[in-house]
Amino acid sequence: MSADPTQVLAFETDCHIFENNGCGFPAPGLHSFLFEPLWGDGDSNVYFNKTMLLALLGSIVIVGFFWAAFRKPKVVPGKLQMVAEAGYDFVRRGVVYETIGKKEGEKYVPLVVSLFFFVWMMNLWSIVPVAQFPVTAIISYPLVLALIVYVLWVSLTFKRHGFVGFFKNVTGYDKSLGPVLPLAMTIEFFSNLIVRPFTHAVRLFANMFAGHTLLLLFTIASWYLLNGIGIAYAGVSFIMTLVMTAFELFIQALQAYVFVLLTCTYIQGALAEHH
Repeated sequence: MSADPTQVLAFETDCHIFENNGCGFPAPGLHSFLFEPLWGDGDSNVYFNKTMLLALLGSIVIVGFFWAAFRKPKVVPGKLQMVAEAGYDFVRRGVVYETIGKKEGEKYVPLVVSLFFFVWMMNLWSIVPVAQFPVTAIISYPLVLALIVYVLWVSLTFKRHGFVGFFKNVTGYDKSLGPVLPLAMTIEFFSNLIVRPFTHAVRLFANMFAGHTLLLLFTIASWYLLNGIGIAYAGVSFIMTLVMTAFELFIQALQAYVFVLLTCTYIQGALAEHH
């Protein structure tokens, strides 16, 4: 199944209100999140499409940025090194140290910093001209990232507490609960082992999916209304496009922050002693 490109970007459609050409408002939908393969055959599931290209380019951008910033570090940093250090230090001190602690958290700083900037870059593609699509609006990307965190959490819990300690950790075992202990343990078990990775991924996916849909809606509406008396409405819709773009900038950074904050919370929970 492929997307109709005339319904993805506003400037690619010829439809306008008050025109008798038989076409209505090209509302965004699931088709707006489907792309023809750039390489390969979509029917055989071996292909390379736009979202894969953006993920690859985003990874190159992040690696290139930090390589350029730190390849020749200086005691008195230049502008690029200063920006990179500020971003790195924000995640290290503001997220990892605050959640896990300096002693335990130091070894996880590279992972959390990588996750933060990768997620942020994947989100930012939504407002980059030509790209105009958040990679994390495709569920498979946040799901893989959440599974990486999930596997790390499970392995750390086993390593730190052993099998019995792992069982107590994931079930919230507390004998003081008395008769409700079996019910509480069952709920905690399913919440931690099944629901946790799902919600970790869906939180990021749903926000990016909804944000991109709203941006498409107002962008397409601005073009669709650009005819006759509808020009006045097109202006309002265009202003809303600008407002939503600014709002998305905030949400993109916030969701990257929330994703790594939850990651650190899970790691901290795995390392904490169970009482």
